[in-house]
Amino acid sequence: MTKYLKYSSSLLFACLLSGCVLNQSQQPAPVEQGNGSTQPPLTTKPGQNTPPVTQPQPVPEAPKLTSIDWPATVQPLVSKMVSTKGIASGSVLLVDRIKNSTNGSIQSDNAKSALNQALSGSSFSLVTAEQLAQAKKTLGISPNDSLNSRGKAIGLARNLNAQYVLYTTTRGDVKAARVQMQLMLVNTGEIIWTGSGKASY
Repeated sequence: MTKYLKYSSSLLFACLLSGCVLNQSQQPAPVEQGNGSTQPPLTTKPGQNTPPVTQPQPVPEAPKLTSIDWPATVQPLVSKMVSTKGIASGSVLLVDRIKNSTNGSIQSDNAKSALNQALSGSSFSLVTAEQLAQAKKTLGISPNDSLNSRGKAIGLARNLNAQYVLYTTTRGDVKAARVQMQLMLVNTGEIIWTGSGKASY
């Protein structure tokens, strides 16, 4: 009887194990193959506009200064001006910045240097930059003031004991500018010489 019970227990235990194995041998549920991405696909709702991709805007270039050959431009005019009759040797001349009346930008600092260089060997005694700056400060005139007002220029010239003032103006198209010079007598305000010519490039 004991042997029978042992055999029955073993058989029962074997049946239980085989039942578990059979249950585990069932086919697994089908699994959909993904594309490897964990993000759900993007969907656009009808009527929804996606924002346009904006292209970077090009950086605008700075305006280029027109390169005028100032020494070649002012030298012929200065040569004519210094030969004007009646100018006493050693007379004090006030030369200020060139006024730009063209339709573009010019190198006015280079023009002033070229004028001073052209006048350096003349019979005029030129007002220095330091003297001009001090006179402007004394009269309350801005250091960058180009003396567009004749009254300002005459006031400065008298303060500096100058006998003459030289006005230089560029006019017209910046690529084909004309340069005009006027020599003015300080005491009377009379223009005693004027000349003009095409700018050299």
